[in-house]
Amino acid sequence: MAIIDELRTPLYFAAGTADLAVRQAKKVPGLIEQLAAEAPARIEAVRKTDPKAVQEKAQAKFAELVGGIDTDLKKLGEQAQDLALRGVGVAAEYAVKAREKYEELAAHGEETVRTWRGEAAEEITEIAIAVEPEPVTEPVVVTEPVTEPVAAAEEPEPAREPAARKTAGK
Repeated sequence: MAIIDELRTPLYFAAGTADLAVRQAKKVPGLIEQLAAEAPARIEAVRKTDPKAVQEKAQAKFAELVGGIDTDLKKLGEQAQDLALRGVGVAAEYAVKAREKYEELAAHGEETVRTWRGEAAEEITEIAIAVEPEPVTEPVVVTEPVTEPVAAAEEPEPAREPAARKTAGK
């Protein structure tokens, strides 16, 4: 069964991803309308921007970046090593997050497949039946007296052995 589960999980992941993609695709027309409404104002803002001001701003940022570079090689080596270690930590963190998202999408895909099959409604019915309390049956009261007394200590008769058949003589 473990092999089957290992094979199902990627398929459920694919189903969950497809369902999520469909949901996101349904949002696209609204986003396009929003961008179309905002586009004239943004285009006008770009037209009004002075190119000289943008160039001066970019040169100032570049000078700030270049001026901040340290020329001490030993310090640069330590910073590179520190960045590499941070990168390994971040990569491990992203690997954990990716695994969690994979499992979430696989679970979502399993639910999606159940919905496609119509099993979700069946499970809800099963849960409702399990949650509902059992009907309480009341004891039956006999109002007529028992006509034959029942002996509690009466022993059953031993089983009789069948009588031997007599064969007719010749």
